Amino acid sequence: MQRAGEQMNGTRPAERFSEAVPRYTSYPTAPHFHAGVTGEVFSRWLGEMRRGEEISLYVHIPFCDRLCWFCACHTKMTRRYEPVAEFIEALLCEIATVGRMVASRGHVRALHFGGGSPTMLKPEDVVRLGVALRTSFEFMDDAEISVELDPSDMDEARFDAFAAIGMTRASLGVQDFEPRVQQAINREQTFEQTKAVIDGVRSRGVRSVNLDLLYGLPHQTVDSVARTIREALTLSPDRIALFGYAHVPWFKKHQTMIDEAALPGPRERYAQQQEAARIICEAGYEPIGLDHFAKPGDALALAADEGRLYRNFQGYTEDACKTLIGLGPSSVSRLPQGYAQNTPATANYERTVRDGGVAVARGIAFSEEDRARGWLIERLMCDFAFSQEEVVRLFGDYGRLLVEEARDCARNDAGAGLVETDAGFVVRDEARPLVRSTAARFDQYFKRGSARHSAAV
Repeated sequence: MQRAGEQMNGTRPAERFSEAVPRYTSYPTAPHFHAGVTGEVFSRWLGEMRRGEEISLYVHIPFCDRLCWFCACHTKMTRRYEPVAEFIEALLCEIATVGRMVASRGHVRALHFGGGSPTMLKPEDVVRLGVALRTSFEFMDDAEISVELDPSDMDEARFDAFAAIGMTRASLGVQDFEPRVQQAINREQTFEQTKAVIDGVRSRGVRSVNLDLLYGLPHQTVDSVARTIREALTLSPDRIALFGYAHVPWFKKHQTMIDEAALPGPRERYAQQQEAARIICEAGYEPIGLDHFAKPGDALALAADEGRLYRNFQGYTEDACKTLIGLGPSSVSRLPQGYAQNTPATANYERTVRDGGVAVARGIAFSEEDRARGWLIERLMCDFAFSQEEVVRLFGDYGRLLVEEARDCARNDAGAGLVETDAGFVVRDEARPLVRSTAARFDQYFKRGSARHSAAV
């Protein structure tokens, strides 16, 4: 693994890490969604679903009982449960409405609870949501149900409630175990709290635990990140997500609470990422895409090995469903026809769905060129490579256009790290940390857009 500051095709990688590019959890990316995709359009798309299709569901809970300053999610802090209870009633209305549109044509392969903090819900409301979802949608017997857990919220009743709705995977936000870093991001959470939650979910049959860790946070150093990684590994997580902190205070005002002077620079961020990845891999985990790691034999590792890795708004996944339906404010649905996003304003969302409406406020319909470029970008993000033959077979003239663009990129932009082979195009090993920048070469919207993004690494 390359060390920070080493040369990469004539450029220093650390100097390119500050390049602002999308994270490519979608294509086209969210800044290019528009109001032309309405609730009526989304309803029509759902009506075109094929009978027997496997689908995924995402449920967004837009509340937290503490506001972490590093967070860029759509959420709001509340100490009172009344607004949460009102939201639950509205969410139940949306579940029923969308469920009627899908009817029995879609079979749920995967369900993900995110936020915000799903664990802020009272246990009885967790169970109510689980019952409502299974009443309105037809679940497969082996459906995966994953939940984002905040260890500070968890108690025995919540453990039991999530077990009752069939949770199979738990994802815990750790970020960093160093007290100084935790204080700087308003996320105090002890190692003992984290371990207790992992023990709690595993004792109730949860077979997969994921830990989210961050580098690039205020006061982090290579040594402090290494200590956190080693502590996290003692918990034997099945998966690790290692994200670079995205400092976007123009988008999330609460990030102004973070002292920018305490943030590591591009070269230090690179060194933190490299050291963390080295330690995780030496512990026996397989690297997955840009920023995930999994134990050998884990479903995500198997998917990566077999070329079945995908990417969506939850990150890397083995979920191959073409239809993902988002429920709750700000949630995004992906259908074969395009993306549709609910309004992020909780009050507007609640008013719309209580009246039996659909809360979609914007989105984008795919053109054939969008599909071709989206496929290529996903393959770069997942496999660091793509096949010339496959892109042409799938997309014809657009595929041939992309092959020519890739050749130009490989010839004229050595910094992109793209190399042509007999089978296709491959991102050089040393350029993999910068694969978002490589993907941006094929993003037509990025080239002509004005949206602001986070640093490449």
